[in-house]
Amino acid sequence: MSAQATAVPFLAANFIRILRATVRLRHHGDERMREWERDGTHFILAFWHRHLLLMPYAYRGKRISVLVSQSKDGELIARTVARLGIDSSRGSSSRGGAAGMRSLLRKAAEGWDIAFTPDGPRGPLREVQPGVILAAAATGLPILPVAIAATRAKLLRSWDRFVVPLPFSAAHFVYGEPLVVERRGDLTAAGLELKHRLDAVEAEAEKWARGDVLPSVQKEREG
Repeated sequence: MSAQATAVPFLAANFIRILRATVRLRHHGDERMREWERDGTHFILAFWHRHLLLMPYAYRGKRISVLVSQSKDGELIARTVARLGIDSSRGSSSRGGAAGMRSLLRKAAEGWDIAFTPDGPRGPLREVQPGVILAAAATGLPILPVAIAATRAKLLRSWDRFVVPLPFSAAHFVYGEPLVVERRGDLTAAGLELKHRLDAVEAEAEKWARGDVLPSVQKEREG
């Protein structure tokens, strides 16, 4: 194991913990998800790659596995999220996809929740790759879209314009309507619908971050 493979995940995980400690988290529309977490109903969590940084705090269930690329960058991400208590299944649309999908489907069958960045690991930006739709069709689990936006954030110059909430900002998580994919349904149409729902929750999160949504319109939850 190289020094980089050890040091970078350690530093990244601690950066995420410190950032979370300085950011006020707000959750909108998460009642269904919290009920699922309490009663053991399993699901697929889906979010655009650019929202990855604080997504560990969107989930409060017992165990979840996220699809992560087999690339070197993916190895660092997998080691980082492991330090935050999140499992990873290695594989993506670009490398090791079949192996990663088999791992995720096996874990779903064993009672895990699973997670995807449908446009990861390298894009195209906000385009749903087929893996998440195929997993939903195979398992019957609903896909729950979620997005995050912060009152103050830095957008990195990466392909996905990665979002880094700034310390002492408020970060708003918005959860959308679940999408159920029929086993013999139209997978292309399901992918387009998921894109629509992911774009919609991202737009709503950005409205909350800008202060464009009145607090009386939707209940706001801290945590």
